[in-house]
Amino acid sequence: MGRLFWKFFFAFWLALLAAGLGAATLFLLHQQALIERGQDLAGGPRTAFLVAAAAQVFQHGGSAALRGFLEESRALHVGAQVYVVDDAGHELLGRGVPPDLLTQAHRLAQEGQEPRIARVERMAGRDYLVFLPTDGREPLHHMPLLLLIGVAVLASLAFSAWLAWYLSTPIRHLRGAFDAAAAGRLDTRIGARMGRRRDEIADLGRDFDRMAGQLQTLVNSQRRLLHDVSHELRSPLARLEAAIGLARQRPERLAETLDRIEREAGRLDQLVGEILTLARMQAGMARVADEEIDLVELVREVARDARFEAQPCGREVGFVGTGEAPVTANVELLHRALENVVRNAVKFTAVGSRVEVQIARRPDPNGAPERLLVSVSDRGPGVPEGDLEAIFEPFFRSETRTPTAGFGLGLAIARRAIEAHGGTIRARNRPGGGLTVEIVMPGVACG
Repeated sequence: MGRLFWKFFFAFWLALLAAGLGAATLFLLHQQALIERGQDLAGGPRTAFLVAAAAQVFQHGGSAALRGFLEESRALHVGAQVYVVDDAGHELLGRGVPPDLLTQAHRLAQEGQEPRIARVERMAGRDYLVFLPTDGREPLHHMPLLLLIGVAVLASLAFSAWLAWYLSTPIRHLRGAFDAAAAGRLDTRIGARMGRRRDEIADLGRDFDRMAGQLQTLVNSQRRLLHDVSHELRSPLARLEAAIGLARQRPERLAETLDRIEREAGRLDQLVGEILTLARMQAGMARVADEEIDLVELVREVARDARFEAQPCGREVGFVGTGEAPVTANVELLHRALENVVRNAVKFTAVGSRVEVQIARRPDPNGAPERLLVSVSDRGPGVPEGDLEAIFEPFFRSETRTPTAGFGLGLAIARRAIEAHGGTIRARNRPGGGLTVEIVMPGVACG
């Protein structure tokens, strides 16, 4: 058992013990007050009836009639013991009467108007007192005080132990899970160990599972990124080494070899730049959106630049969009995201086909700022349905797509840039062949 268990245990136990002893003390004081007031005598309608009946039988029929009545009433009313005591303290039938009960009966008789006490005056020259004590079973206030305290202590011990265990056990599970996560076992989950609890501690366990899952995803992504980076760097480095060796073996081809070295160095520089950009965006270090721009004009500019690059390769880029669509954005970051998406479409679309870039508005029925939809559609080979989400991961290349130059980082950077602006990006296959990438951006409220 941990320290928290014992803290809970002693806190609950002492609180329950104090409450129990306080209640027991008040109960005993109340019982003592009842005893002092004569409440040890039986009460209720049955008592009043038996006492009155016994007094009438004795007064009109004498002791013999009373004896028969008492025998009959004892059979009908189990435990009923009606006493008839004269003014000298002798019980008519010779039974022993507890002195304290007799004292109480005399005091209540003097107070008058007490249905449990009846007087029979001047019967055979004596005055008699008729009353009914308790049924002979030991009343609660006669129980030993130590027994009451013992029961209270045992009950409070059991309840406090259960409550302390109930509260401290899930916390021990959480501590063990945090230790496991700190040791690198990010697959640790404790939701099932919380059982059927529906409280804040169970919510904390589910939050831990969600945190551990997110950490596991991030760590796996980082590991995969390091693996992919090392793989992408190995090829240009190998070509650089080959070019250097060729320059040494064939000095007469030095100019050609230097051109090769320059191209590979440029590829390395481009790759490192994109990796740094992706790393900054994943770490949340990209500059926040701080400028209001017209998204229609920005998309039109990106489409115009892409058309200039695509036309020499036998491809075309079209743009459809009118009016203004103000958004708050980091212009450089958003421009790069849109450019990556459009250039990717130009790269994969078939020769002689057209890449269609469109921007439209989606009014919100709830009165929120409208959403802006940018769609980029090509006529390339498309992507298998199972890879539509994976193409936004770093260095991913679908096996069915035509091999092209690049590192597989463009769409990954685009997704993180769009999400940094509060938007979403997704891909779907286009009817008739090709791929459509849809970007949804939040607009700026008017007025």
